[in-house]
Amino acid sequence: MSNILLLSVSIILILIVMLYIRKTKKETQLANVFLINFSLIILWDISLILQIIFSNNFSINPIYFDNIAYIGIAFLPVSLLFTGIIFANTKIKFKKYYLLLFIIPILSLILLWTNDYHHLFYEHYSTNLNETVYGSYFIIHTIYSYSLIAIGLLYLLVYSIRNSGFFSRQAILILLGELSALSVNVLGYLGIISISIYITPITFTITSLFIAFAIFKFSFLGATPIALQRIVDRISDSYIVINENNKITDFNRTLLNTFSATATDIRNKDLFALVKQYKTLNIDTNILQKSLKEANNSDKTVVLEKNFNSINKYFHIEINRIESKGNFLGTLILLKDVTQHNIDMQTIRDNQDMLVEKERLASLGQMIGGIAHNLKTPIMSISGAAEGLSDLINEYNSSIEDPEVTFEDHHEIAKDMNEWIEKMKTHLSYMSDVITAIKGQAVAFSEQTASDFTIKELINYVDILMKHELKNALINLNIQADIDTSMKVKGNINSLVQVINNIISNSIQAYQAQGKTNQSINFRIYKQNNNVIFKIEDLAGGLPEKVQSKLFKEMITTKGKNGTGLGLFMSYSNIKAHFNGNLRYETELGRGTSFFVEIPIS
Repeated sequence: MSNILLLSVSIILILIVMLYIRKTKKETQLANVFLINFSLIILWDISLILQIIFSNNFSINPIYFDNIAYIGIAFLPVSLLFTGIIFANTKIKFKKYYLLLFIIPILSLILLWTNDYHHLFYEHYSTNLNETVYGSYFIIHTIYSYSLIAIGLLYLLVYSIRNSGFFSRQAILILLGELSALSVNVLGYLGIISISIYITPITFTITSLFIAFAIFKFSFLGATPIALQRIVDRISDSYIVINENNKITDFNRTLLNTFSATATDIRNKDLFALVKQYKTLNIDTNILQKSLKEANNSDKTVVLEKNFNSINKYFHIEINRIESKGNFLGTLILLKDVTQHNIDMQTIRDNQDMLVEKERLASLGQMIGGIAHNLKTPIMSISGAAEGLSDLINEYNSSIEDPEVTFEDHHEIAKDMNEWIEKMKTHLSYMSDVITAIKGQAVAFSEQTASDFTIKELINYVDILMKHELKNALINLNIQADIDTSMKVKGNINSLVQVINNIISNSIQAYQAQGKTNQSINFRIYKQNNNVIFKIEDLAGGLPEKVQSKLFKEMITTKGKNGTGLGLFMSYSNIKAHFNGNLRYETELGRGTSFFVEIPIS
């Protein structure tokens, strides 16, 4: 009766665990293989219970029930091996060569059921293992079965230790479970202790229950083992893992903290049902569904940007398919909190805007100085011409009634007046050119419209706008055009003039920093390959080495507090963005620097 009671308790405990697995809907390979393990042990237990009842009360040969029990006994080692393999790989594909594992179990059953004809399995059968005499084949069956069991349990133990550590509760439970089955059976077969055939399934039940306890108490079947879970809980980014049915199988503590949720709120919940439940997150389910489908059908990462106003957070969301050896394990949704990054980037943009505005105002100040100088001379000349005309008018007026004034005198006065008018026209034309150039530069601060312009137009703009600064610094600008100046270039002339003028200004300031006057800046324009090259060369000593590597990559200046570093940084960006060209330089310490503006010929 005691054996029946122990076997019955074994069945009841296993059924409870199986029902729990079904109730929690853990439809994973690992859960399913455990259900198979438990089913085989139940078949084994029930056969032995029937054996005790019918052999004792109705004198039925117990070997008949052993024939049924061995269905579970023969296939349980294979099932335990698959348990270890699946645990190690999370999920596997059943391959054809796995069928070879079933040859020995099937052969064992055939030889057992036909034992009366050859006695290869048992020479003498008894329910007491010490009285049983085994046949020659039984050794093969035993070695094979215990080898599979040992390998399967070793997989469980090794990967549990690898994931959670040797002294983790997971590993200790598995170790205790394995020892309970192996030690009793090995000692029994060696004859060290006396055991009956009823002890073996009970010990395997204990093993299964130990492992089951590790499974459900410590989420052993979960996607993330204990040790790894502790690590991912400390990661600053949130993540969730969903299975093929869009059920949430895993997540980290950061996710719960970010969205003020609990584990029970989201574990094993449908992702889309949660999205609908949390309407304040304002997630478009169509976009989410499309992104998940795209990620699961390819190896690429699908990226979304989402601002969750309800929690004041901005996320960079990455969706990836998780697989192992070609097997789909789930979908990883990683939520990178970029809220602070966006705030920092906005601060940087604001600071850059301030620097750009400072540079713009400095350029405007320089422009206004140029206007004042360039217009002062022609205005004074026009004023002088007006005075000359006024004198001639007075002279002509007084000579009208003078009989001594001849026709030749009238013509002479008219000629002088015409000369003054021509001089005024010249100065007015120059003023018009200055105003046009200045207007273009002012427009360039806010507009970047592309059009055609000639090399000659550009030279005139540069000459007009830089004349004042060059004259004040006592620097000569030598302009040399080794190209047809009527050739047209595609782009915004004002933007290009601004870049060239900025480089010329830098050369002027480089001379001034060394206290040099009466120096020259060479401005040469020529054609090379399919580019127009604008070369600005000075002999102001070259650029320091610490500046060279950063010149176009960041806002850097050699002018100390008097410079912003925006000039060349923005010039480089301007040429790249608006002309599809390039800005480069050559420098030699102790000698000078040459800048090359390269514009493609359209």
